Amino acid sequence: MATFINEPAHTFNEYLLIPGYSSSECVPANVTLKTPLVKYKKGEESAITMNIPLVSAIMQAVSGDRLAVALATQGGVSFIYGSQSVEDEAAMVKRAKSYKAGFVQSDSNIRPDATLADVIELTERTGHSTLAVTEGGKPDGKLLGVVTSRDYRISRMDKSEKVETFMTPFDKLIYVYEGATLSECNDIIWDHKLNSLPVISKDGRMRYFVFRKDYDSHKANP
Repeated sequence: MATFINEPAHTFNEYLLIPGYSSSECVPANVTLKTPLVKYKKGEESAITMNIPLVSAIMQAVSGDRLAVALATQGGVSFIYGSQSVEDEAAMVKRAKSYKAGFVQSDSNIRPDATLADVIELTERTGHSTLAVTEGGKPDGKLLGVVTSRDYRISRMDKSEKVETFMTPFDKLIYVYEGATLSECNDIIWDHKLNSLPVISKDGRMRYFVFRKDYDSHKANP
């Protein structure tokens, strides 16, 4: 049933910002867009707030787990759509909530017996130039090495050459174990002048990468 709100309504056309009216104190650093997400009583604070006044619609074509992560890093909230099975919806929520800012799960993994041609194909397909070399090429396989664009020269190498012959092997990698904080990872990256830092489990399995290029994003979304 429709509800009629008997209060004056307004449009943006009714408001005008006077040119030059803003004071010297009105700068982005002094502006907050924090917005209550739930009802609260007068004189009390909202139990849940957002840093920006933006939420995404609970629609299949809009609110997936990728948007949920992207919106959350900016301070908003995404409502995962319900037109799917309970199991799929729960899995989508889990993926969004398990995201760790700055820790990137590698979707570009390759076997040590793969070839340079495989490396080129995977790099072109994913757009990623840093590849984890793992047992079986699995995302959570034991880390054996890393391949970056600095490890090979397409014009001077045979494309049938095996990854294990030109990768940076595990014993020459600088890495951290799962549980290290993002701040600790960034310090190691800067101290050792790295472009990427693998994060592995205690039994040597690949978990994440932390990248130097994401440093500014880390600071903005700790």
